[in-house]
Amino acid sequence: MPEQLQTLLAFDYGVKKIGVAMGNTLLRQASPLEIIDTDVKVRRFERIDALVRTWQPDRLVVGLPLTPDGGEQLATRQARRFANQLRERTGRPVELVDERGSSIQAQQWTGNAPDDAVAAAIILQRYFDSLPP
Repeated sequence: MPEQLQTLLAFDYGVKKIGVAMGNTLLRQASPLEIIDTDVKVRRFERIDALVRTWQPDRLVVGLPLTPDGGEQLATRQARRFANQLRERTGRPVELVDERGSSIQAQQWTGNAPDDAVAAAIILQRYFDSLPP
């Protein structure tokens, strides 16, 4: 029986900016969507709420910034807190995905252009690539 089509939004969480990407389980290809460029929490969640209303995702994905050896750090705890806030606000399941190296990979793709949405797309693509065929 084929897997049900699901739309996903992914987030590359940062204290100053949040990259956003989207994709679906049919195509399994992530696309950069936008960068939420404010550190005002209320404004960030207003924009996230608008994106959720627009795209109606079935689940959300958040990049988990681990240390090179897989350990936790301050950014890891911040991303987990953000994921919990998303789960509470949207009522949707949230998956955490190891984001190690995604920002470096995004910088290689974009050069000096803003890369947060590309990093979110890399994180979402990793999620899709981890799904069974």
